[in-house]
Amino acid sequence: MTDVAVVGFAQAPNVRATNGTTNGVEMLVPIFQEVFAQTGLSKTDIGFWCSGSSDYLAGRAFSFIAAVDAIGAFPPINESHVEMDAAWALFEAWVKIQTGEVDTALVYGFGKSSAGDLRRTLALQLDPYSVAPLWPDSVSIAGLQARMGLDAGDYTEQEMAEVAARNRASAKGNPSAQISGAFDPQELLAEPYVADPLRAHDCAPITDGASVIVLASAERAREIRERPAYIGGIQHRIESGSLGARDLRRSESTAAAGTALGTDGVEIAELHAPFTHQEIVLRRALGLDESVAVNPSGGALCGNPMFAAGLSRIGEAATQVFEGRAGKVLAHATSGPALQQNLVCVMEGRD
Repeated sequence: MTDVAVVGFAQAPNVRATNGTTNGVEMLVPIFQEVFAQTGLSKTDIGFWCSGSSDYLAGRAFSFIAAVDAIGAFPPINESHVEMDAAWALFEAWVKIQTGEVDTALVYGFGKSSAGDLRRTLALQLDPYSVAPLWPDSVSIAGLQARMGLDAGDYTEQEMAEVAARNRASAKGNPSAQISGAFDPQELLAEPYVADPLRAHDCAPITDGASVIVLASAERAREIRERPAYIGGIQHRIESGSLGARDLRRSESTAAAGTALGTDGVEIAELHAPFTHQEIVLRRALGLDESVAVNPSGGALCGNPMFAAGLSRIGEAATQVFEGRAGKVLAHATSGPALQQNLVCVMEGRD
């Protein structure tokens, strides 16, 4: 097995709505060009392509095939796809390089959430027999999860508002963020509920966006980037799809993934938390203390492109290594209702 490193990252601006098609081509072409400029690579240098998206979000079958137009289908390419966040596509590409089959891979994810009713669309990932027919929307389910934590004393609404304010302040340095600025937690708490106990600031915005990452074997990585972000390990775990069969106050799958990798020495963490209380749950599951800077990019609360936000967390964390701001970083991605599926990736710089 060979070591694998992240050597390039680019993302489209996170915006409320785009005029492009649901296949993501208009968002992908510019960021492909950007990441090729970063790395000095071209299409012919990429050994494997892997994407993450959702036919349900696009509203048509095999929508990811149309996204290949952003690559160019000729000459033929070695390509694959996952029907979930592209962080899991990165896992597939990581394995592909480890086996020695290829030495470079390009991973991308995209989602045009503005094309439909996102809260209703996400209900389709629930138990199709006993839960999905009731159409409980994603924000209401997160509200139930938040209420359980509040009633148990795990956190307060004040702490949730402080998470929102910190992320928005951090996002001021992120030109791709959808929401940013200085916000007073007390003023945020004066806003009305959208799904008690969640207010608008507790929920990630509806976002159109895309992101792309280039991976390379350790040998190739040193040729492409001065300071690659070497992947020390990736773990992902899945919990029951039944909301009543797991403790929604905890994220056991995240804790198991973090324990398997080890989080000692992590300086910066990018956590894919679409709701404020979920950042608190994830931080505790991973055992991250106050010395770890969480979401310096602003995180998903400041821009949450479906099926790309988890990949962006890996790219944002890797950028901290590229630019010498951290020696060891952690990235997290989630999929499914109430933190059902979780992936953790640890990366580091090497002298």
